[in-house]
Amino acid sequence: MSAEASGPAAAEAPSLEDPKPSGPEPGSAAYCLKPLIPNGKYVKLNVGGSLHYTTLRTLTGQDTMLKAMFSGRVEVLTDAGGWVLIDRSGRHFGTILNYLRDGSVPLPESTRELGELLGEAHYYMVQGLIEDCQLALQQKRENLSPLCLIPTVTSPREEQQLLASTSKPVVKLLHNRSNNKYSYTSTSDDNLLKNIELFDKLALRFHGRLLFLKDVLGDEICCWSFYGQGRKIAEVCCTSIVYATEKKQTKVEFPEARIFEETLNILIYETPRGPDPALLEATGGAAGGGGAGRGEDEENREHRVRRIHVRRHITHDERPHGQQIVFKD
Repeated sequence: MSAEASGPAAAEAPSLEDPKPSGPEPGSAAYCLKPLIPNGKYVKLNVGGSLHYTTLRTLTGQDTMLKAMFSGRVEVLTDAGGWVLIDRSGRHFGTILNYLRDGSVPLPESTRELGELLGEAHYYMVQGLIEDCQLALQQKRENLSPLCLIPTVTSPREEQQLLASTSKPVVKLLHNRSNNKYSYTSTSDDNLLKNIELFDKLALRFHGRLLFLKDVLGDEICCWSFYGQGRKIAEVCCTSIVYATEKKQTKVEFPEARIFEETLNILIYETPRGPDPALLEATGGAAGGGGAGRGEDEENREHRVRRIHVRRHITHDERPHGQQIVFKD
């Protein structure tokens, strides 16, 4: 007769039937948070749906967040298939891995992509890549200059500040269309637009050599001013008054040749060492040099401005017989 087991020992004996596993079944979609110290040589990474294979040596070679993840200091999310899940965009993760492998990578040409890569480098704390991206962005900002930046003068004080802040010769166009003292002639609007178009063409052609300003103040309607070394050298006024039947009309001229000539003349002031005295003498500008023995004529010439104004004239007159006709300059 065999003795049957009884007592606490019998109650604690495990059942050998229908054993239940404690972990997730293979292929299940269950995830777990646990410290991950892979035993294998390769690591499988799922970064925002982008799959990557790499080695522990690559991930732990530099002091980054990835090293903290795979050294057991940070809990990571894995699935049943052993994929390590990182909740980031996988667009630039390949570049991150290549930098960890080689210590350098070709950087994107696009400023936007550079900014995106910089954000990922900050997240993974890859210090060397952060510095490379920041340097590339800084160089792009320094090299990026507008094709043609034209300030608009809105006050006399602002004009003085702009003239004092630049060492370049200055070309300024005053176009005050709102200054409608008299009615305009039929061609005035077209000529005003031609002056503005010429200004834009010159600004594009001599960008970097001359500073171009637009002015919307003053009594004149359309007037060009040319400055060298902080003082006005020449002025071309494109407005005249036409005395017609019982009224005055404003006429806007377009002296294209004179404007282009004065623009070329002002280029002699762009050299830092000062203009050539012979060229200044030929164009009616100030003599170069700064000696104390200059005569009174040279002092006066230094403040002389070439002013070219279109003569005010009468195109048609129907005044009573005997009334004196007056021309005004």
